[in-house]
Amino acid sequence: MNDYQRIERAILFITEHADQQPSLKDIARHVALSEFHFQRLFKRWAGISPKRFIQYLTAQQCSKRLRDTDSTLQAALDSGLSGSGRLHDLIVSVYAMTPAQYRKHGRSIRIEYGWHLTPFGYCLLAVTEKGVCWLSFHDDKSGLDALKTEWRAASFSENSDVTGQVIKQIFASSFATPQTVMLHIKGTNLQIRVWEALLKIPCTELATYSDIAASIDQPSAVRAVASAVGRNNIAYVIPCHRVIRKSGAQGGYRWGLSRKTVMQAWESAQSFDASAAHTNTG
Repeated sequence: MNDYQRIERAILFITEHADQQPSLKDIARHVALSEFHFQRLFKRWAGISPKRFIQYLTAQQCSKRLRDTDSTLQAALDSGLSGSGRLHDLIVSVYAMTPAQYRKHGRSIRIEYGWHLTPFGYCLLAVTEKGVCWLSFHDDKSGLDALKTEWRAASFSENSDVTGQVIKQIFASSFATPQTVMLHIKGTNLQIRVWEALLKIPCTELATYSDIAASIDQPSAVRAVASAVGRNNIAYVIPCHRVIRKSGAQGGYRWGLSRKTVMQAWESAQSFDASAAHTNTG
């Protein structure tokens, strides 16, 4: 297993056994590492120790994670694009193609792409002169065929130097210095409205498909909204990993349900640690 696969297994094990307060030894054994090496790996990845993460999960179980649609979440959805500057939130500016440009499938557009290792495994990132047009997660260096199918009239070249700078922007944001990321999105009018609604979900919060449908004044179009969420081609930045079913179940995720759970855990754990540090120094 690589580091991400070990972290993924550990997160799922901790989540499933949080009420039993698993020991460091139990978790390390589950991912075939010594306690010392697992502790170091987990802290490097999550920014906090496994013990603090379990404390977070315990506290989370005592509170309601989902917000009512007529309270704080709805206010966030109504306020505009993400820009609160919270930990690991990104300030995102969107350039959406016109319907005519959409029908041309990227004709006359040059796309540069590269594969990069992230906290959630390998990703394929692609950019145009206007911004990020693709971000997908994989267990290896794959996904190029799907990118070329989506932008089939564009020209392509590999340039990891260019895409590497963007990856640093996306995954190096901090509480003090939120990063600005430009997006170049291609979709139908409904899809674009849904993706813009996703961008308004605050970091560490979750929304339901019904919440998103209501926020774009299409309360009866939950299925269409779910389809649009699933068609998001810019993973993590457009945070479809923050959308779950009304029942509380995770729902689908095109890059794997385990990865979706890990993304939520990564955001929440670091935000929890920042809040705890602020409380301790306040």
